[in-house]
Amino acid sequence: MIAHIIAVGSELLTPYRQDTNSREIARILMDMGIKVGSISVVPDNDEEIARVIKSALGRGQLIIITGGLGPTADDRTREGISKALKLNLEFNEEIHQWIKERFRQLTKKEPPDNLARMAFVPQGAEIIHNTVGTAPGLWLEVEGKDLRVLALPGPPAEWRPMLEALKDRLKSLGKKNIVRRVLRIAGLREAEVEDRISPFITGVKNPSVIILASPEDVQLHILATSKDLEEAGALVNSMVEKFREVLGDNIYSFEDEPLEKVVGDLLRQKGKTLAVAESCSGGLLSHRITNIPGSSDYFLLGTITYSNEAKVKVLGVNPRDLEEHGAVSEPVAKQMAEGVRKLAGSDFGIGITGIAGPGGGTPEKPVGLVYIALSWEGGTEVHRKRFSGNRLQIKTYSTSHALDMLRRRLI
Repeated sequence: MIAHIIAVGSELLTPYRQDTNSREIARILMDMGIKVGSISVVPDNDEEIARVIKSALGRGQLIIITGGLGPTADDRTREGISKALKLNLEFNEEIHQWIKERFRQLTKKEPPDNLARMAFVPQGAEIIHNTVGTAPGLWLEVEGKDLRVLALPGPPAEWRPMLEALKDRLKSLGKKNIVRRVLRIAGLREAEVEDRISPFITGVKNPSVIILASPEDVQLHILATSKDLEEAGALVNSMVEKFREVLGDNIYSFEDEPLEKVVGDLLRQKGKTLAVAESCSGGLLSHRITNIPGSSDYFLLGTITYSNEAKVKVLGVNPRDLEEHGAVSEPVAKQMAEGVRKLAGSDFGIGITGIAGPGGGTPEKPVGLVYIALSWEGGTEVHRKRFSGNRLQIKTYSTSHALDMLRRRLI
């Protein structure tokens, strides 16, 4: 089974809105054993939607469309489907009444006339009810062809429940025995990971291995298919053990968990607490830590001491060190970590200070230079790092390295 994903929306072709739906749907399909053959982004134009649908005909048995199912004149997915497949649009009075009642429930207002557009359905299509919004989804099996078309609303909160409701139906289209694992790696660059694992993956098609890199980490996606589930699992487990041998403690999760969750679990298990002092990362580390439910068990305090004055008054950084070495320096990072640990009374303290750019760099202290310190009862270690990328990427690299420093100390 090959699927083709089409994201509809003129705004997706501008710099101001990204197509994130397709990526998430592709991941869900992959877990079901359905291969994605293409992803397209098209404007709110029924002719263009029809053209892309036609181009996918004969190249796959499943077309998934997101967006363009709303009530306004620029929502053209229904028209695009009908043109591509030469089907009439039929008005469904039952779904029209349901849409109007749903609108009343959600808004406590009387429905506008344009909601009637959402009740037009391509001939033969099945209605997929929307449990969150008003726009219904559509499932269409094209007569005489091994083709299914699934049209979903654009908002993720609306299409996710629809995909969940169709999970068994979609799974029946995919490969039956498939096992997927995701390993997440810190402390190594993508090229280093590939170099270490290449002897095990070169020329091997099952399991397949995809390497993905981001400022947060490097991920290995391992996917195996076989005649039965047990054998597929054995193929994946064998590959995981080979990777474990060459990557060691750099693998921080074998179950696709983010670094902040792994670190949080370790803190909880060991009964330890944490406080952080951030400068160039601007609160991103605190955000990542507190984005994990239950982080109040171990996270005591987060400060953003952006100015030199704040570093002195809040954390007790020595003004002479600031004057002599500058805010972006090893002594200042060390004192930030030690100061916030003392302030919070925590077991661990982290200090981050650096130059996130794009301005502010000098030949001696270029953009991307970051000092990251970890303090505990037995001492303090400071790492000097030089990260590349834009401002957000440098901030993300910095917080990931800080979390990994703590993880390695905990294990």
